[in-house]
Amino acid sequence: MLRVFGAIIIGIPLLAVAFHTLVRVVRHFHKFPMPEFLANLIDNPLRRRFQPPNEMPIRHNIEPDMTVLEVGPGNGRYTIEMARRVGRAGKVIAIDIEPKMIERVNRRAQAEGVTNLEARVADVYDLPFNDGTFDAIYMITVISEIPDPGRALSEFYRLLKPSGVLAFSELLTDPDYPLARTLIRKAQAARFRLKQKTGSFFSYTLVFEKQPQGAV
Repeated sequence: MLRVFGAIIIGIPLLAVAFHTLVRVVRHFHKFPMPEFLANLIDNPLRRRFQPPNEMPIRHNIEPDMTVLEVGPGNGRYTIEMARRVGRAGKVIAIDIEPKMIERVNRRAQAEGVTNLEARVADVYDLPFNDGTFDAIYMITVISEIPDPGRALSEFYRLLKPSGVLAFSELLTDPDYPLARTLIRKAQAARFRLKQKTGSFFSYTLVFEKQPQGAV
């Protein structure tokens, strides 16, 4: 009996690691947005422990009165906290390619009485906003879901004000987790420079600023 119990205790973590590895391999070759039915699954206690919703606006350099863009809001938990951080004079716009995700965010905002948040369906490669619209753009475990991140980063560069910031937060348990150095290299290729790095290998946040046109 003890042997069976021990095998179960050892086997469960091994199965979890094997499944996680399999998902990483599949998503490495086939990029696709996170399905709507997984929105609550990825918003779990482990994630909230390492990426506390009320702390993420500070980690991302979000200040009151800012106009902020979130890409890939999931069920809206972090989006709501960002909207509270920027206050009534600020605004948060959340975009996703999946309409049902956007419906979730809008329902949550309405239920929690948040009025400075707008969620809409949009294509990350061709966003319906004027140049220099945003003070900040951020993503939480999303950038690696985008099939062509370089193209998306160029669009973010266009949308940010000259003093704007671009922030990414990543968690090792996410199947699409990129190494920090990989993300830094991609951002630098899109004319961003690293402003701040916090966290650890397991969970980190990178904040970038725009390099001026023509800067080396």
